[in-house]
Amino acid sequence: MTHPLIRLFQYSIAYGDRIGWASLSSVLNKFFDLAPPYLIGMAVDVVVKRNDSLIAQVGITSIQGQLVVLSLLTLLIWGLESLFEYIYQRLWRNLAQTIQHDLRLDTYDHLQQLELGFFEEHSTGTLLSILNDDINQLERFLDSGANQILQFLTTVVVVSSTFIALAPQVSWMAMIPIPFILWGSIAFQRRLAPRYADVREKAGLVNSRLANNLSGIATIKSFTAEPYERQRVNLDSEAYRRSNYRAIVLSSAFVPLIRFIILIGFTSTLFIGGLQAANGSLSVGTYGFMVFIVQRLLWPFTQLGETLDQYQRAMASTNRVMNVLDTPITIPSGHDSLPIQQVKGHLQLQGVSFAYHGRNPVLQNLSLEVLAGQTIGIVGVTGSGKSTLVKLILRFYELQEGHIWLDGVNIQDLRLNDLRRCIGWVSQDVFLFHGTVAENITYGSFDATPDKIIQAARLAEAHEFISQLPQGYDTIVGERGQKLSGGQRQRLAIARALLKDPPILILDEATSAVDNETEAAIQRSLKYITANRTTVAIAHRLSTIRHAHCIYVMDNGRVVEQGTHEELISIQGVYNNLWQVQLGLSSE
Repeated sequence: MTHPLIRLFQYSIAYGDRIGWASLSSVLNKFFDLAPPYLIGMAVDVVVKRNDSLIAQVGITSIQGQLVVLSLLTLLIWGLESLFEYIYQRLWRNLAQTIQHDLRLDTYDHLQQLELGFFEEHSTGTLLSILNDDINQLERFLDSGANQILQFLTTVVVVSSTFIALAPQVSWMAMIPIPFILWGSIAFQRRLAPRYADVREKAGLVNSRLANNLSGIATIKSFTAEPYERQRVNLDSEAYRRSNYRAIVLSSAFVPLIRFIILIGFTSTLFIGGLQAANGSLSVGTYGFMVFIVQRLLWPFTQLGETLDQYQRAMASTNRVMNVLDTPITIPSGHDSLPIQQVKGHLQLQGVSFAYHGRNPVLQNLSLEVLAGQTIGIVGVTGSGKSTLVKLILRFYELQEGHIWLDGVNIQDLRLNDLRRCIGWVSQDVFLFHGTVAENITYGSFDATPDKIIQAARLAEAHEFISQLPQGYDTIVGERGQKLSGGQRQRLAIARALLKDPPILILDEATSAVDNETEAAIQRSLKYITANRTTVAIAHRLSTIRHAHCIYVMDNGRVVEQGTHEELISIQGVYNNLWQVQLGLSSE
């Protein structure tokens, strides 16, 4: 598997220029930040050596003149250090926000293109954890961690080079701890990586539990299961806490161990360098410089623990985000365009077979035809494959055998947007977004006029109840439409599909949640709703599809009967039995 850092680098290539400028600003800031010890060494040199100082060698011999030059250099260097600190902080923070924003959008957009099976295997909470927590963790690292690493490397290179140039006979003492620190850092990194991966996994489980429980809060309350759910949240949260504890135990030990190693190098330099300065083999200015600069070389290693901690958390998060982006799109869009005004709505299914992952076949060698402009009904017992058939037509799933044609064109060859734009789908599991009634009706038809919205609501027998709401069409429906009844939500879903004005309309148990009076009203509207469009109606209530041009009866993934209502009644088969049950004439 490719290392997460490489994957992050590959993703960040598009931001190369901004990363380059931010990195240069970090390096220059640290370069000028390291200058004060050099200036102190030069100041000592001026006072001790006077006319033999470094500044005197460029022609300025008076002490006053040398101190003026030194003061001006100090002002310039501190000014540049402050300037580049402002620049790198602004660049890195903006870059972190930009990458966070783009990565979240790219990940979300990729998720939208994945088949429904992916969402059945991954909980909503886990995906929310990736889109929020993991991407935010990466943003925090880019905000400060990347700069810290660059400045650390700059410090090591600049100070080590100066040490070797000015005092090669002492510099090795300051360098002794570095190999041990680097070895320790690599060892800690290898041990921390799996621990932080586990932390991110446990965080996803906690989010999943909370998202699931908040969505099902009504069920929890109705079964008085609050203590039970609190205990389950407690177990998941405790697992997350313990996972973090294991990571913290290891990461917290890093700094104290590193400090002890650093102390050896600093003390050796202080002692042996002092002896050499005392016997004249090392200048006082150089010794003073070394005492200050050795801290600038070694003490940043103590911050390496915090930086390493940020890095490992970011890499664990990067791995989870990139795994989502690497998930293959199993339902690719075709290349053939299909202008909606040219769609006639002739559907043909031939030899269609399909099974959900790891389960028995739902559809087996199924064939049926829907002529353009006709209304067909599909009935059958629960689990016979009715709703699955609809999802295959919409290409929510990819069929495993057979073909589906729309107006003679294989739907796999059509652009997904064109295919789905020409189909209005009313699901039995109605989903409304948090917003107003009007916003939910116009979803997908965002530029619809108020007159069109009201017209669609009237056809769906929704206008009357909407008019009685506190703010009418501007009433907030709540999350998932929880402020409305099941029948009201279903009528809004029908209005939403009708406003789209699609050439093909699919009603999947579209009247299952409405009362008998509303169903009768919707049935009266069906002749207007289905006029000049192909309609596929799936129904348990057979009265809904009684007047369809053709009714297909499904059982165990196959079409076992087909014909008009009267024809199916006359053959005394499966459909007739279902009809008798609904009339109350049979208990089977």
